[in-house]
Amino acid sequence: MIDFLKKSLAALSVAVLAGAGILVTASPADAWEPTRTVEFIVPAGAGGGADQMARMIQGIVQKHKLIPQSMVVINKSGGAGADGFLDVKASKGNPHKLIITLSNLFTTPLATGVPFNWTDLTPVAMLALDEFVLWVPADAPYKTAKEYVDAAKKAGPGKFKMAGTGSKQEDQIITAAVEQQTGAKFAYVPFKGGGTVAKQLVGKHVNSSVNNPIEGVSHWRAGNLRPLCVFDGQRIALKQKITKEMSWNDIPTCKEEGLDIEYLMLRGIFMPGGVPADAVDYYVGLFKKVRETPEWKQFMGNGAFNTTFMSGKEYRDWVAKAETTHKSLMTKAGFLAAKK
Repeated sequence: MIDFLKKSLAALSVAVLAGAGILVTASPADAWEPTRTVEFIVPAGAGGGADQMARMIQGIVQKHKLIPQSMVVINKSGGAGADGFLDVKASKGNPHKLIITLSNLFTTPLATGVPFNWTDLTPVAMLALDEFVLWVPADAPYKTAKEYVDAAKKAGPGKFKMAGTGSKQEDQIITAAVEQQTGAKFAYVPFKGGGTVAKQLVGKHVNSSVNNPIEGVSHWRAGNLRPLCVFDGQRIALKQKITKEMSWNDIPTCKEEGLDIEYLMLRGIFMPGGVPADAVDYYVGLFKKVRETPEWKQFMGNGAFNTTFMSGKEYRDWVAKAETTHKSLMTKAGFLAAKK
């Protein structure tokens, strides 16, 4: 009876205030927030771009105390990331689980037939878009992308090795696009992560890679790698020198070099399906706070990211369009899983 009277009085108070023209809003204490550890799934190996970004976010969240609970990063790279996606798919309704996605959000189900689609998840926010750069060893004789492709064609099919992360994923899709456009034929060599790819190129076990900027920048700065072109429609805007001679902005687009290929990779956040809308809103707000920190801004600059941010319908529409684009690219490359 006492609880009933309290609720009745509270409701009456709201009605009186509203009738008096006073705006009544829920207090912050009524808003959703995590009540236990937040699991942050990375559907890729340690050391790669997605892993680095997830751990940077974890560090920022903890340093600035942006959530009332802890956040733990968990790598689930098995099956080209399928283990991570299936884990989150199976966690329907759980608002304490996030996953950072890259293009294997599309490529893994298309290439393997694993029973997963991005629509099984809840889109939260696009944090950035990642560039791809054509890298060669710093002492390679090729100064431009055209010189490199011409040398690969002259050497003959399979003589030049292109390193990449995984099979039938972003790096191999770009490699296939280069082959289709130029007639060059590379021997594609897959590795588990972008960090390993960069080390293989520095060690000259392969001739080139199409790694992300963040995976190659330390080796470029150390004088071990040379960027030939970036697979974007415009040059990277960052003009601060990385080496004595070059900034990111000094790298020509591949289109400038005669390779009319554009490819940007999603760095976005999803949650399981069926989660509360206010939980999604909470995380959108969280990532907006993360983006405002000096650590994040430095990370974006060091990795030469395209810092586009999206959420809501805009983000969902972008993802749907990206899925169509990947299906077209993978169909042309012959990378789609055989229908059973």
